[in-house]
Amino acid sequence: MSESRLIVPARYDRIKQICTFVVEAAEIAGLDESAVFHCQIAVDEACTNIIEHGYGGEDKGQIEVVCQSDPGALKIELRDQAKPFNASQVAEPKLNLSIEDTAIGGLGVYFMKKMMDEVSFIHKEGTNSLVMVKRHS
Repeated sequence: MSESRLIVPARYDRIKQICTFVVEAAEIAGLDESAVFHCQIAVDEACTNIIEHGYGGEDKGQIEVVCQSDPGALKIELRDQAKPFNASQVAEPKLNLSIEDTAIGGLGVYFMKKMMDEVSFIHKEGTNSLVMVKRHS
């Protein structure tokens, strides 16, 4: 198992750096192109949510990324000290609406759960942890 760690300021312009970091870990884990892409989309969405909803804007904290690569699987953990996030309060999106009727946003958690094999949110001692796992298809 290989573990790598990255800590960056919670800024939109650092999300690309986080995604690149995760893509490298996914490639080390031997995930295929599609699985790597899913990890990238899920992490991009999660980081955007941490900055926008958790911290309520840029430069209000940091995001720590921990990747554990096993042959055929990648575990990504995103940690922040933003306000606690309660995933159970996020309503299931109404996907039968037209694009015009669908609210902007609100699909982040849905996309993460669709893209990844496991998604869990933990809040402990002032730290939020979002753990996502992607396995070889």
